[in-house]
Amino acid sequence: MKRKNPFVINGYDGPEYFCDREYETQRLVDLLTNGNNVVLTSQRRVGKTDLISHLFAQKEISEDYLTIYVDAYPTRNLSEFIIAFGKAVTDALMPRGKAAIDKFVMMLSSLRAELSLDFQGLPVWSVGLGPGVKPEITLDEIFKYLNSSKIPCIVAIDEFQQITNYPDGDRIEALMRSYVQRSPDTQFIFAGSNRHLITEMFTSGARPFFQSATLLGLPLIPKEKYLTFCTQLFESYGKHLAPEVIDTVYERFRGITLYMHKVLNEIFITTSKGETAQLGEVDQAIEKLIRDGHEGYSTLYNQLSERQRELLLAIARDGEAKEINSAAFIRRHKLTSQSAVASTTKLLLEKDLITRDGNTYTIYDQIFGLWLRRSILSLNP
Repeated sequence: MKRKNPFVINGYDGPEYFCDREYETQRLVDLLTNGNNVVLTSQRRVGKTDLISHLFAQKEISEDYLTIYVDAYPTRNLSEFIIAFGKAVTDALMPRGKAAIDKFVMMLSSLRAELSLDFQGLPVWSVGLGPGVKPEITLDEIFKYLNSSKIPCIVAIDEFQQITNYPDGDRIEALMRSYVQRSPDTQFIFAGSNRHLITEMFTSGARPFFQSATLLGLPLIPKEKYLTFCTQLFESYGKHLAPEVIDTVYERFRGITLYMHKVLNEIFITTSKGETAQLGEVDQAIEKLIRDGHEGYSTLYNQLSERQRELLLAIARDGEAKEINSAAFIRRHKLTSQSAVASTTKLLLEKDLITRDGNTYTIYDQIFGLWLRRSILSLNP
């Protein structure tokens, strides 16, 4: 069924709505089907998770492999990771029928798995650890299942670097490496948006995963390809798109796919069949997104401490803030001290309010950054 709006902003919805990534997709297919593990790194919000979904939809993968996607980002310890892992396996087995899931559940004596129905009447598995069970036991059982599977597996662990934040993270990292090493028929994608940390995990000789996977970076989609993609989508719905719209959107959001898609989604809504979306509609679309987020952004901002607000505004004012611990940056933005900036930066990173790329810091949610400049900085320049 054709989507009402082709600019998908929540998840993957098929190759016709997926832009570019031909090289990365084929490279992943080649590496994984030839026995390699892969580290996939990128900035946040450029389509890393969607690329994994796109990869899993490729014929060479979908027909020959059991594909398992684990999101480690919300997990805080090994127990939560194992529950997420177990749930991911049951979700992957769902299309293969109840017998496949029963086999998995029977092999995992320490894992409790219950089938229920969601509000649409569709089956959903809830997974938890049995009382008093050590998570290492369940992890061992999951890997034993993968190694006993008659179908080769591909396991994608998104935001894999999160395991380093677990209590006893060094031991967990070493434990995971030992299991991966003993799973020759399962290939792994270790994906992460904290590029510095996840790269160090696989390139430092002092770390357990040293040289255990091929590193593959996910760059921004080139503007020319994004222009072609967007133009074709508009045309397929009988609408047209002025090229300068993409030029402006791409530059305004620094090529970050999610935010460009959000703006194009809005522009698509307001463009009637047979009409051409013009440059003036970019600002109108952005204004709607800022207005829609006002209440949430205002509440979020007011919950921050004074120091957190001051540093957040300093980064928003610069757009791309460099050397934020330098005396020049602190003096220019009238901040307290280097130690205060260092501790506040750590808190803002942990809250995902800012993101770091090398030595450059930006507001994580670009719409929030625009709101800060519009609603706060315009009143306090």
